Amino acid sequence: MSKTPHFPPPPPIPEKTRLFQRTPPAIFPPIMGLFGLGLAWRRAAEGFGVPAAFGDMILGAVTLLYLFCLVAYVAKFMQRPATFFEDLKILPGRAGIVALALSGYLMATTVVPFSTTLAGVIFGLALAVHVVVALRVAYTLITGPIEARSVTPVWHLLFVGFIISPLAALSLGLYAYSTTVFWVSLAIAVAIWGASLAQFVRASVPAPLRPLLAIHLAPASVLGTVAFLIGQPLMGIILGLLAVLIASVLILRARWLAEAGFSPLWGAFTFPLAAFATLLQMLNLVVASDLLRILSGLVLVAATLIIPPIAYKVLMMWSKGVLAVKTNAAQA
Repeated sequence: MSKTPHFPPPPPIPEKTRLFQRTPPAIFPPIMGLFGLGLAWRRAAEGFGVPAAFGDMILGAVTLLYLFCLVAYVAKFMQRPATFFEDLKILPGRAGIVALALSGYLMATTVVPFSTTLAGVIFGLALAVHVVVALRVAYTLITGPIEARSVTPVWHLLFVGFIISPLAALSLGLYAYSTTVFWVSLAIAVAIWGASLAQFVRASVPAPLRPLLAIHLAPASVLGTVAFLIGQPLMGIILGLLAVLIASVLILRARWLAEAGFSPLWGAFTFPLAAFATLLQMLNLVVASDLLRILSGLVLVAATLIIPPIAYKVLMMWSKGVLAVKTNAAQA
């Protein structure tokens, strides 16, 4: 009597996946840092005599990378629009989405020397997205539980991040807008710095979240740069000294900040460092100090050595499918 042949069960059919269905917003903070690095090198053409084409080459490459990542995130949004709001509920997603908008300001600043019309369009779109994100997060904070309202450095990106817009707006002739944004952003930044300091005194920051503390350097740096651009040199010098103080504290506590090891949150180190490099160059043009010139050059070199490797590692995590899992990104 012949036995019925036994066949193993068929392998499970893998779940169908769609292109870009889990694009993580965490790809945008390091891209924002790369934009800042390119603008710092463009500024170096005035302070160090570096060919302007070098900064433009960096900015051109970063623009292409940003547009690709932007298409990837928009593709996820189009598949399921609710992912936008789900990403805003978690800290890495919130930081990433606002970095997406702020990178739009930096892209507009990149384009201004070549086309003010195109720069104006990009500026308007970035401003619209930023306003929507800030209002949505503000609504969530107001209507949500009290324990969810603790101040985080990401608040700087959300509510003070508008200070980046004058970098493009001034070249577009929006002087009144830029001046208003400067003073309002300064007031909000001071409030966030104060609340953050009080909160830091009361409770320690968990090791995985410590890289976000580097964001506190960004408002001082960009506010100082914009102060010089709108003709407020005294405020620029004061904010420059504040930025130097914050940077010094961060450098002295670098081991403590990085205690948890590399993570996607290291993207928070990138833009503040680039913005600080630009501010020091602006300070050098006003103060004209040999020591400041050397310091600004060293910071620019340090930014060039630190920012691209962080961006590369974060983007490699995305390409391997790890970044979305580690940052709990929403899936379409």
